[in-house]
Amino acid sequence: VQLQASGGGLVQAGGSLRLSCKATGMNFQYGDIEWYRQAPGKQRELVAAITPGGSANYADFVKGRFTISRDNVRRVVSLQMNGLNPEDTGLYLCYTRYRDRNFWGQGTQVTVSS
Repeated sequence: VQLQASGGGLVQAGGSLRLSCKATGMNFQYGDIEWYRQAPGKQRELVAAITPGGSANYADFVKGRFTISRDNVRRVVSLQMNGLNPEDTGLYLCYTRYRDRNFWGQGTQVTVSS
């Protein structure tokens, strides 16, 4: 299983970014996909998750600003991030647990300037 994250970058506060996580090597229709983030000096934290059927869950600190979605044909999970603030800065990683194993993508850096 490989998870390829992309879409990060530098944006001003209040701006938007759209992250993508492309999954290969797995039956995509059977895997929850999750986005985490890790800021320097902080613990990795769950941002959002989506089931194969499209049910989504969000951390309280992104509710109303971020939207997770998935395209089961293209095998891509997207994270639309609006209203970004400097506290959203970090390395964003996608994750899945498949056949009792954990798989992490390499991450994509998001930097929000004030």
